[in-house]
Amino acid sequence: MRIVSLLPSATEIVYALGLGGELVGRTHECDFPTEVSSVPIMTADVGGAPTDSGREIHLRVAGAVHGGSSLYRLDAEALAAARPDLILTQELCDVCAVSYREVTRAVRVIDRETGAETSV
Repeated sequence: MRIVSLLPSATEIVYALGLGGELVGRTHECDFPTEVSSVPIMTADVGGAPTDSGREIHLRVAGAVHGGSSLYRLDAEALAAARPDLILTQELCDVCAVSYREVTRAVRVIDRETGAETSV
């Protein structure tokens, strides 16, 4: 099975279950266990800097929430190249991870082009 994890906690669970060798994609925030560093990254932060103040972070997050946009970008080309059978994500919070809408939109395109049936 080819797994892409779009949540750091899910990535840790994949490794805890002994399935780290099945992981073919991860988020830019996945950093544990250390072996995950060799797995291709599928996401990016769309703005901000480590030196941003709490106010700057709050304004960016609030703007994204009110504007209906995500704080993260999915690399659809990298996702397609990974050819996942299973994508681990969530749909509760667009501020916490790549939006579920963006993930399912990318999967529909990939599945249509490849004839695959990816589970999300």
